[in-house]
Amino acid sequence: MNTSVENSYRDWCSRSLEDSALTEELQDISGKDDEINDRFYRDLQFGTGGLRGVLGAGTNRMNIYTVAKATRGYAKYLLSKNEKPSVAIAYDSRINSTLFAQTAASVMASCGVQVWIWPELMPTPSLSFAVRYLHTSGGIVITASHNPAKYNGYKVYGPDGCQITTEAAAEIFASIRTVDIFKDYSPVKYEDGVKAENIRIIPEECFTSFIDAVSAQSLCGDGINKNVKIVYTPLYGTGLKCVTTCLKQNGFTDIETVKEQSHPDGNFPTCPYPNPEIREALEVGLKTAAEKNADLLIATDPDCDRVGIAVRKGNDFQLLTGNEVGLLLLDYVCKRRMALHKMPQDPVCVKTIVTSDLACKIAENYGVQVIDVLTGFKFIGEQIGHLEAKGEEGRYIFGFEESYGYLTGSYVRDKDAVDGSLMIAEMFAFYRAEGKSLPDVLDGLYEKYGYCLNTLHSFEFDGESGFEKMQSIMKAFRTDVPEGFAGKKVLAVSDYETQVTREAGGKEEPIRGLPKSDVLKYRLEDGISVVVRPSGTEPKLKIYISTSAENRNAAETLEKKITEEVGERLK
Repeated sequence: MNTSVENSYRDWCSRSLEDSALTEELQDISGKDDEINDRFYRDLQFGTGGLRGVLGAGTNRMNIYTVAKATRGYAKYLLSKNEKPSVAIAYDSRINSTLFAQTAASVMASCGVQVWIWPELMPTPSLSFAVRYLHTSGGIVITASHNPAKYNGYKVYGPDGCQITTEAAAEIFASIRTVDIFKDYSPVKYEDGVKAENIRIIPEECFTSFIDAVSAQSLCGDGINKNVKIVYTPLYGTGLKCVTTCLKQNGFTDIETVKEQSHPDGNFPTCPYPNPEIREALEVGLKTAAEKNADLLIATDPDCDRVGIAVRKGNDFQLLTGNEVGLLLLDYVCKRRMALHKMPQDPVCVKTIVTSDLACKIAENYGVQVIDVLTGFKFIGEQIGHLEAKGEEGRYIFGFEESYGYLTGSYVRDKDAVDGSLMIAEMFAFYRAEGKSLPDVLDGLYEKYGYCLNTLHSFEFDGESGFEKMQSIMKAFRTDVPEGFAGKKVLAVSDYETQVTREAGGKEEPIRGLPKSDVLKYRLEDGISVVVRPSGTEPKLKIYISTSAENRNAAETLEKKITEEVGERLK
């Protein structure tokens, strides 16, 4: 343990901390060098996603002091950019989310920033909407999305309702670094019923307007039977009020909620990893769906910006991936807009570089332009903003990412599981009226455009040594470029850090229009690709594999070989 870490630990131990749990934790780790080092070897990193980390004591943990420090730095930034700055705040059901939201509100108020805060836990997209509706200078959401219970986070939004840009994040981070975590900790006290003069509650009309904005995205049309038996689970999070209100407002009234997971609980007792991308998180919902003889299971993650589904298939249920639902929604949105004469001139779809390239073929069929962006829905929101700046936001019809995030309108600048839930429900009802299931429709898309299998593999690297290991792996992937995987030759490598694409023959082409990012994309023969990138929110290295083949069996066989060879390189 180096001197800096030891001094920081001793400094924290010498303080009379407001949160007694932090003091107890500091006492418990006394003499445990590895435990101390992990909490103090660095400050919790602030990036375009804000903060995210494990709850606990120390500079590398989420606690009231790291939240207050980040907030004071963000307040300084807002005051430097605005004469009378304001900020909207939302929070989810996670451990300490309410406390952190109140801490952020108090710090902002003490700095002279006008605060608008939701009076109850609300989805992340409702914060994006509130920023735009109230015309605030920025926004904060206390959430760690779909991470396990030990995590929490702090996401920052700009005045456009989009997560902050790389440039803004750098400026805010520089401002945060000028703040002393204890010396500058002096927020006004926030207590229920006794609020500072410049802390106001976001009005109910904002919630109503949000639901109306989502409802305006409907493309189902008249005469479609919406008597769909839906089982819904918010996975202990924020989605219950918004999702059920929106579905009922649009004619989907036969909704059964999963009782065990309907009430907010940051411990997530029946789904330790509350991520609708994985089957384990949906097991309780699937059991309820079977008991209630439901047609459709809808699950949203704790901050309700991602949505996963399962559809009845005989006596069982079939889960659909984020890519599969995204392809279905893209085709549905295009088809229905054409039928209802709502397709704009020069329509645009935006997706991330790790999302299925089959979307390009579907979009081409409808004359839709596809824009590829870096991983993270903020980059999709940024593209909507570019269109809005030109008065062309009406051209945007759909955006999605493989990690179960969807958005069909420009009313927010982030993925929205309230919108996703509504569009999935009406898409289900529309095709059922034609005698088709969603798997039937998906098979039809594969038959028309070719089969494409997309998989994600995550490798965890905890602590300081794990962080260094990920960096060395990324360096190795850059400097020792493989000739191919599973017998498929590498045709080109796009390095989004150096902003250059290098072809196998040595030719180089610049990557334009995208910010720098620690991402590598290998393009192989036969439309196959492999993407390698460190997660921006978790201590994980993520490998995305897209495999095109004549059928699923062939694609799975090829994908397995590629995965094994990539795994060998990781060793």
